[in-house]
Amino acid sequence: MKDIRIVFMGTPDFCVPILKGLIDSGYNVVGVVSQPDKKIGRKQILTPTPIKEVALSNNIEVFQPINIRCDYQDIINLKPDIIITCAYGQIIPKELLDFPRLGCINVHASLLPKLRGGAPIHKAIIDDYKETGITIMYMDEKMDNGDMIEYRKTKISDSDNLESLHDRLSLMGKDLLLEVLPSIIDGTNKRVKQNIDEVTYAYNIKREEEHIDFSKTSREVFNLIRGLSPVPGANAILDGKEMKIYSSRIENNIYNDKKYGEIVKIYKDGIGICTKNSEIVITDIKPFGKKRMLVSSYLNGIKKEELIGKVFE
Repeated sequence: MKDIRIVFMGTPDFCVPILKGLIDSGYNVVGVVSQPDKKIGRKQILTPTPIKEVALSNNIEVFQPINIRCDYQDIINLKPDIIITCAYGQIIPKELLDFPRLGCINVHASLLPKLRGGAPIHKAIIDDYKETGITIMYMDEKMDNGDMIEYRKTKISDSDNLESLHDRLSLMGKDLLLEVLPSIIDGTNKRVKQNIDEVTYAYNIKREEEHIDFSKTSREVFNLIRGLSPVPGANAILDGKEMKIYSSRIENNIYNDKKYGEIVKIYKDGIGICTKNSEIVITDIKPFGKKRMLVSSYLNGIKKEELIGKVFE
């Protein structure tokens, strides 16, 4: 069973435990497909994708087509019995989807048909979902549209942020794939069509969506902050400069005579800001041009009383 030829397609950190799980379990991964390397940081150093690093360290051939729709012959030449994808980042052409005899399956970080798209973990938190999970599914030509094979759920708590939920789902994805892969190989797996009436979408986060709108409720602001923490980080403008905000809490104080975004209270560990219905206290920030820090440290270096009445834009 483990002699079947697997091509794995993925790019970011989320995929790393999944590929490692296949390799460590003795599966025959004959090739890895990843997005092209990118220049990262101020020095713009060309950096391999996380999944490429895993592949090379295990002597697995790597392909990085700029446009897989017109550059997939090298993958077909590997004669895969199955293709397994996870957060690859490009639409896979029908010719490639149809080639493996066992099909092309995907590890998706949501409970399909909810949260189809490239940012299901971010959106699960931002949109205040109470649970999410992993779905193993067959791929077709439409985005995250194929028949479902199996899923696992996990609750989302208020203590979760993007990082914690990302890491938990990544490990769940590895475990669930390894659990169901034998049934996919021997043809005994379930195959359930998605309910089109329950479809929601989680498109990639746009730059403008990272900005905090304090005219929304404290809960909405709280969810946005943790849904973008630590990367890319929610942001707001204070004194004309962007501040990244990574964590917060809600206080049930109401300020009917204050502006949305106005600083209304200073705590030992945070800055209280007026929202539509109450107060959000930010506790972990990155001021413009400085390193990330706790607000308790930030407050040590400024005149606290001068903050009161200033407005975040």
